[in-house]
Amino acid sequence: MADKSNKKFWEKTAKLYTYFQEKGNEELYKTIYEKIKPFFNKEQRVLELACGTGQLTRLLSDETDSWTATDFSEKMVYETEKRLNNQNVIYEVQDATALGYKNDVFDVVLIANALHIMPNPNKALDKIKRVLKTDGLLIAPTFVYDGKVNKIRLWFMEKAGFKTFNKWKSEDYINFIEDNGFKIKEKYLVQGKLLSECVLVCVKIDSKVK
Repeated sequence: MADKSNKKFWEKTAKLYTYFQEKGNEELYKTIYEKIKPFFNKEQRVLELACGTGQLTRLLSDETDSWTATDFSEKMVYETEKRLNNQNVIYEVQDATALGYKNDVFDVVLIANALHIMPNPNKALDKIKRVLKTDGLLIAPTFVYDGKVNKIRLWFMEKAGFKTFNKWKSEDYINFIEDNGFKIKEKYLVQGKLLSECVLVCVKIDSKVK
């Protein structure tokens, strides 16, 4: 289940989230988009977890005919749908650690900047493996502690209620993903204003359902 105090933080910040992301991370999201766009096509059925207010949904959802954008915060999902209203996008509230989908139904699962703020990210990976088809792709860009770290901004965010449960360096993050049943297909390290971003494109190799 989602951490309740963490969920309250995202519910409170949903209306302001787009503004802060576009002010602080717009170039970063464009770079992520350029790195991962080649892995999407029209035939895929895509599940996006932790969509926030649609930063990557807006950039990528036209690359495929079936895109499901989800977040565990009802207010985040509401803001995404209000902001984008794409006809090919389904908007749903879903907890990444308790997904309500059948087995082996998605070609791609995208989860961006979320695993590091989950108390039990391995549970999310278990559920992602379950809903991914055999040889399906996990695309998982996540903030890591390589390179420059904006410690002052992080301190203010934490004082406001933002929680980081996993302060990985890129090597640790890669090992975590591999230890949970995925093979790394491509990896990129991108410097952002707050932290570096480790962008991973992975293939499901462990088909065991949990």
